[in-house]
Amino acid sequence: MTILDTVLGRERVLVKENERALTLYKGEIKAVLLPGEHWLANRNQSLEVSRHDLKSPEFVSVYEKALFDKLPDVAARHFTVVRTGRTEVAVIERDGNLHSVQAADRKLVLWTDAGPWKVTVVDTSADLAIDPAVMRRLGQARKTELMSVHPVVDGQAGLLFIDGVLVRTLAAGVHGFWNVGRMVQIKVVDLKRQSLDVAGQEVLTRDRVTIRVNIAAEYRVVDPVKAVSAVKDFSEALYRALQYAFRKTLGALTLDQILEKKVTVDEEAAAKVRADMAEIGVEVSDIALKDVILPGEMREILNQVVSAEKQAEANVIRRREETNATRSLLNTAKVMAENPVMLRLKELEALETIAGKVERLTVHNGTGGLLNDLVKLRDG
Repeated sequence: MTILDTVLGRERVLVKENERALTLYKGEIKAVLLPGEHWLANRNQSLEVSRHDLKSPEFVSVYEKALFDKLPDVAARHFTVVRTGRTEVAVIERDGNLHSVQAADRKLVLWTDAGPWKVTVVDTSADLAIDPAVMRRLGQARKTELMSVHPVVDGQAGLLFIDGVLVRTLAAGVHGFWNVGRMVQIKVVDLKRQSLDVAGQEVLTRDRVTIRVNIAAEYRVVDPVKAVSAVKDFSEALYRALQYAFRKTLGALTLDQILEKKVTVDEEAAAKVRADMAEIGVEVSDIALKDVILPGEMREILNQVVSAEKQAEANVIRRREETNATRSLLNTAKVMAENPVMLRLKELEALETIAGKVERLTVHNGTGGLLNDLVKLRDG
């Protein structure tokens, strides 16, 4: 600075390439300075210079309003203003890279020279869904504070509720939605075939015996919207329908009938279950009684009954065998009575058997009768 500059009240201001400067003289906004050397009036130290590094591209200054009000052309030349309405979201790119996401009802002032900038404003009043490509970019840039992500896998359906109102059904995939002050809920419904067990249900039979049964059913959701909107919990509705059907079926039978027939739910009750569940979008296929559990004392009585039945069957078989043996002896006796030689041969077989078991055998009456008969048979 020269003596002349001091006399004239001028001050040298140097602005670097990565800077911009805002000047005020006697408290009044005057200009935005670009890079280079600037000589500005500064009598009585009335000049004020506010420097801004373009490394932080957001323009934050207490003089923002004054600049836009008094120097609108200058402001339009140096700044990019991003505004979002009550239902809008802005995706801001800087030189092709995702810079930030601006929430609804906000204003952002950027130095234009810090760009180039690309601003995409999304109106969410009609649809909160985020384009899949944008969602991936937000995730990669870790700018996810204004979105919620909901995966729906194969074999499932996702029901989208916004502010408690069902909007549509989502197919399998990853779905993103903007958070703009509206409540987003996703209820995922499994569409695959599933089984439901109703265990330990107490039933009073017709002969007033309390038993416990285990019930099983196969089902699948065919209309997820009905299944979710018609009842609070469709699996609980099926559970109660099965309870009622089996109580009605088993309560009309005696214990013996239940144990003998391995009873399943009757067709009328099964049809009622299927019809009721079809009204809420659930298809029921197999319905079966898996187990019948008896009280302890009843099991002991049945064991005694079974044991007695088996003993009676064994006695019948024993008597049948004894009868067959007696009949065989009777037939043998008849043959021997009609054929004396056969009787003699049996006697000899008996003697042979006895002789093989003892050291000495004494025949007091002799064997004359036996031998005579044999000789006679031979002579004949």
